[in-house]
Formats: sequence, C-alpha cells, structure tokens
Amino acid sequence: MNFNNILQEIAKTDPEVYEKISGRRDVLRSFGSKVALAALPIALGSMFKKAYGKTTATVLDTLQFALQLEYFEFNYYHTANNTGSNSTNTLVPANDRVGFKLVEDQERAHINFLRTTIDSMGAVPFTPNNYSGNALTGNPYSPASYDFTANGAYNVFANYASFLDLAIAFEDTGIRAYQGQLPNLLDSTDIMTEVLQLSAVEGRHAAFARTVRRYYNGGTPGYNYGMKPWITTNFPPTTALQPNYLGEDNTIQKGVDITSLTGYNGNITAANASEAYDEALDKPTVTQLIAPFLL
Repeated sequence: MNFNNILQEIAKTDPEVYEKISGRRDVLRSFGSKVALAALPIALGSMFKKAYGKTTATVLDTLQFALQLEYFEFNYYHTANNTGSNSTNTLVPANDRVGFKLVEDQERAHINFLRTTIDSMGAVPFTPNNYSGNALTGNPYSPASYDFTANGAYNVFANYASFLDLAIAFEDTGIRAYQGQLPNLLDSTDIMTEVLQLSAVEGRHAAFARTVRRYYNGGTPGYNYGMKPWITTNFPPTTALQPNYLGEDNTIQKGVDITSLTGYNGNITAANASEAYDEALDKPTVTQLIAPFLL
C-alpha cells in the first residue's frame, strides 16, 4: 500500500479533515523508540530531485517557517537542559533529563533536515534574528535571539512547572502551525510526507511534556493532574497561555456537530470531540503568539 497515494486521496476528498487529524493518541507508545528516529527524513537526494518540478515559493516559505519554529523550540530545550553548573543543579529533574535531552536532539535533527532541504532547493535557510551560531557548522544555539521569560512574565528556567507549561504551549502551538501549513504542500506530496513525519515527532514531544506535567508533584493538584497527552477543549496548561488554545474547543467538522453522533456510551462528549482534532493555526497567528519570546 503506497502511503503517498493514501495522502493524495485524503487530500482530494477531505482536505479540511486531512489538515486536522491528530495522531497524538499513539504517540506515547513510541516516544524515544526507533519509531522516533525513523520519523526523521534521511533520503534527500533522489526524493528532492523528483520534487523540484513541484516546488514553488509557497512550499519554500512553508519550509522556512517550519525551520523558524524548530530553531525556537531547540533553543528552549537546549537552554533548559544546560541550566545549572552540574548534574545536581539543573532545572530538569534527573528522571526527566533523558526525555528532554532526546527532545532537544530531535529538534536539532529537524533543523539540520530543513536546512539541508532548503539549501537543496537553491535558497538560503532561515536563521534567527541576532543569530550567534555558526551556520557553516550547523550550530543552532542562538541565545541572543530569544527571551523565553517574555520580558520577565515567565520564570521558566528557575521554576520547573513554569518550564513545563511553556514547553506544552510551544509544542501544541507548533503542531497547530504545522497543520495550518499542510495545504501549501498538497501539490508536493514527497515534501508533505516528510513534513508530516516532523509533525508526528512534535506530537510525541507534546505528549511527553504533558505527561511529565501531569505527574509533576511540584504543580498544583487538581489542575495539571487532569491533563491528558493531547489538548482537551481549549484547556491551557496555565491561564496566561489561553491565547494559544483559542479555537481548540471546536466540535464541528465538515459541517457535522460531532456531539450529535452516538458514541460507545451515549453521544460523543464535547471534550472527546475536541480531542480528536488539532485545529490549524495560520502563520500570522503563530507569529503573533511567539513574538513575545523573540529578540
């Protein structure tokens, strides 16, 4: 069965639903496994030669935007994973370090992939404002480009719960951003397949951060303890991040109110209906949401 053919058929018949379908329900079982590594595209040469005829300025802009978001997330995790002078004085507790180091490594791999792809298309890959790394060596760390405290609004690198809240919001927003960009790739299914794989890995990152937050005993019992690995309605990790979740309480898909459908035990609830889909965000909205953290 050809995966690309399946994608094409879904895109032709139901592009709106195609954009929104969430794969988060299966993400936890494969986090940190070989599947996570397999989700990173590696066959660049022949694949992109085939895609050249289909590439447009829109496709390139989509990849540049994805690269911007990957830089953003990598720098967040790299900073957190290197906070403190030794293994007993870091922000991330020992039990969670392996997971968040894996997240950081995968964000770096995404950056390298996107940079290589954009370069193969004859364009100059995005670099963050005030970029202080070495583009020739592919170093993506650029501390002069970001203020993840949002000018003091968040105590992210001194308070682990705050770090987790922002990690969740960043990952959830990034997934919605990927969903919003998929229509730009419908005529370039080779590239679209690879971008979907990147999005799937981001889904694992979100599920991991959400699960850690759910059981972190430094949080507020009764609030984060009800958190699931996926978004429920428009429930934010903390009220200050509510703007990142606007629209996620939608229960209507293709004109059908899912709560009117019969489920296993009565009608499908609004919460369950909202959990089934990630609502897409357009580029201007995502740009506005991350703007407070950029320098």
